[in-house]
Amino acid sequence: MTTTPFGRLLPLAPAVFAYIQPPGGWCVGNAGIIVGTERVVVVDTAATRARAQALLACVHRLAPGRPHIVVNTHHHGDHVFGNCVFPPEAEIVAHETARSEMARTGLAMRDLWPQADFSGIDLRLPTRTLRDRLTLDPGGTRVELLHVGPAHTTNDVVVWLPQPRVLFAGDVAFSGRTPFVLMGSVTGSLRALASLRALRPQVVVSGHGEVAGPEVLDATEAYLRWLRREAARGVGAGIPPLEAARRAADNPFRSLPEPERLVANLHRAYAEERGEPAGAYLPSRPVTDEMVLLHGGPLSTSV
Repeated sequence: MTTTPFGRLLPLAPAVFAYIQPPGGWCVGNAGIIVGTERVVVVDTAATRARAQALLACVHRLAPGRPHIVVNTHHHGDHVFGNCVFPPEAEIVAHETARSEMARTGLAMRDLWPQADFSGIDLRLPTRTLRDRLTLDPGGTRVELLHVGPAHTTNDVVVWLPQPRVLFAGDVAFSGRTPFVLMGSVTGSLRALASLRALRPQVVVSGHGEVAGPEVLDATEAYLRWLRREAARGVGAGIPPLEAARRAADNPFRSLPEPERLVANLHRAYAEERGEPAGAYLPSRPVTDEMVLLHGGPLSTSV
């Protein structure tokens, strides 16, 4: 197992690796490396230049000289800011809405964590987009990109390797962390998880947390179903999401890291409980302020 100052390289199958960053709060996520005979596919690129360069060093070690295909599973900065360290000729692939959201939001995520080192980051947009699905052939391994509809965001793409049944789920699933659906959909996430379960993966790499088996899909679903019940209770009682989050004394998921996400998730669940469509826009800044209140201080990150 190869380690870097920011993470470790974990073999999953021949020529398939997860790059796992240790727990560090918000914005510390995982990546994947799929080494083909002709090209290498990299799944997500980390949040900072230093972290992305550590990932790229692993890519060079595993596949020296091979052209790069970078896949962004969605538009959030902790998955795409590192695009800028890859060679100019690298192909960057994402959902078409991920590209437009990256262009719209730019580097705004930096403002949420002024203490973090986001220096040297330049926004680098995808050069190729998909709408529903796309198959990549880096040589010797079939790599399927599947858009799973509104889930964590409106533009989630998972990376599926039918052989050896490895799934890079992005942030559609969270492994031992609190899920986050403010910019996506509770109902859409449940639908997406069902479609991922139908693939029958043996190994699941979530965007955050440890590598797991398909049980991580069940764990994420359990949280979301509980969330939906809490939202129905809160809407029925006429209390706002922040108050509902504070009253959730029976929260069976309170021990998961980043529990303050509950208030953001309730905002999304409330919207759907009231009939808003999946993925409908919700302003993130005031919701972030409520997460800070629930957390009792700035949102934690080690980036």
